[in-house]
Amino acid sequence: MDISEKEYLSGKATDIRALSLRMFKEIGKGHVGGAMSISDLLAVLYFKRLNIRPEEPRWADRDRLVLSKGHAGPALYAALALRGYFPVEECLTLNQPGTNLPSHCDMNRTVGVDMTAGSLAQGFSASVGMALACRLDGRPNKVYAIIGDGESQEGQIWEAAMFAGSRRLSNLIAFTDNNGMQIDGTTDEINSVEPLADKWRAFNWNVVTCCGHDVEDLDRAIEEACAETERPTMILMKTVKGKGANFCEGQVSSHSTTVSQEQLDGALAALGRN
Repeated sequence: MDISEKEYLSGKATDIRALSLRMFKEIGKGHVGGAMSISDLLAVLYFKRLNIRPEEPRWADRDRLVLSKGHAGPALYAALALRGYFPVEECLTLNQPGTNLPSHCDMNRTVGVDMTAGSLAQGFSASVGMALACRLDGRPNKVYAIIGDGESQEGQIWEAAMFAGSRRLSNLIAFTDNNGMQIDGTTDEINSVEPLADKWRAFNWNVVTCCGHDVEDLDRAIEEACAETERPTMILMKTVKGKGANFCEGQVSSHSTTVSQEQLDGALAALGRN
């Protein structure tokens, strides 16, 4: 990745963060932490890696993206809007009456959303089914799924992982947003999921690790995953909850928090987007 591409993708990640924060301010609160921590990944996926057609959102051969940690939907909405799926102004209707942008992803409401999510781990199971369906249909699609480290405490994650590994679904690439925090505390305090890499390998997955806030490292990890032809891949991203929201970055409270005008202004200034 050359310097200009890195700057471009990093800039898109900042745009996603800034727009997400504006959305949260408009409604007054939201799941800031988990949205901010996946912004860099969404920038790499939507502005480089995904084979998609925003002008044809239901194109049969498109790559699919399943945000299983559906409470981070605002970041996905920001990425979709910036990529041209719907007007950016629509983002400010987040969770308002009559909106097409509910707080958790809904494929029946939002153009560009490939799977409804909200109940943790169900989206991941759906992504496994989608990958299998693409293979059975002989389609070239890749299916990308994003799960959380707290979400990884759900047994359904591991049932789906076992099936995907046994079927060698190499067209499935998943990411764990490993920020070490969940709604009630750190993941280690609640129910440790480590050693994650060993667990995924035991389920016959290829495992790649990266920094979730370095677009070049993320792109390198995805490149490695795309080269795998025998197994599904889990990319373990080390992230910071609330990354880029300077009023709550790295705090458990960022999972769901209020956002004031003063906090928004300060965060946008820090991001260089005021």
